[in-house]
Amino acid sequence: MRHALQLTGGAALALLLCVLLAACVALPDPAARRLNADLLAAGRGWQPLDLPAGPFLLRAYAPSERAVGTLTIYIEGDGLAWVTASLPSDDPTPGDPLALRLALAQPSGAAAYLARPCQYVHSPACSVRDWTDGRFSAKVVAASSRAVDQLKARAGAQRIVLVGYSGGGAIAALVAAGRDDVERLVTVAGNLDHVVWTRLHRVTPLSASLNAADVAATLAPVHQWHWVGDRDDVLPERVVRAFLERPGGGTARRMQVMPEFDHRCCWVEHWPDLWQQMRGTPLEPLR
Repeated sequence: MRHALQLTGGAALALLLCVLLAACVALPDPAARRLNADLLAAGRGWQPLDLPAGPFLLRAYAPSERAVGTLTIYIEGDGLAWVTASLPSDDPTPGDPLALRLALAQPSGAAAYLARPCQYVHSPACSVRDWTDGRFSAKVVAASSRAVDQLKARAGAQRIVLVGYSGGGAIAALVAAGRDDVERLVTVAGNLDHVVWTRLHRVTPLSASLNAADVAATLAPVHQWHWVGDRDDVLPERVVRAFLERPGGGTARRMQVMPEFDHRCCWVEHWPDLWQQMRGTPLEPLR
């Protein structure tokens, strides 16, 4: 026999519908993902904001308090950029917005959260490229910086700290390189060299994206703290190390590798302690 199993036309159609239905059920609903973030923010009295930023509307969450000296802005990761290794998502809103949870866990000082373009809010300009190979494009970086301007003005802040999680670490670095008001750059499992990252995972290069490693020298005057999990198989230490090894990167930088941490665990749970550690530790030259 050529085939161990043969299906009639009706049976084959039924099987196909079953597979498709199962796939649909498995995918998190975009509305549920948005509601999850709304509820997380509302639990701390933070308000949703939709910020016009060039061709995009960018979702932010922030408390109502104003008049602070320094505002810390947390930038989200790539979210649900891909459904499978070969199928991009049609909505990159994260199912678990880890950067938002980090922002809400900050134990002191003023904080706000900034999503990536096309997360939570769809703009007519959104295209799949904005969360796939162009996720760190000049257009995306410029829009993020405009949104940072608005959050800073809303809070009445004079200076900002940028904290980027995962792909948000690249955006934070690229935004910081174009500004003169960044007091500190912090990345958590940050994608600071996407060329090294795509080669490591043998995936398609991000050909329409800027690379954070290319602005390492520009960021030399900025104090930096880069957190890495020693069990992070998504963005391991070598990706951050490639950024730090670029010439001219300055000395006011620190990379700390956390034992037992991976790409998601256990940043939020330990963030209050890690935050206090950053606040209380003077930066020393990298060894």
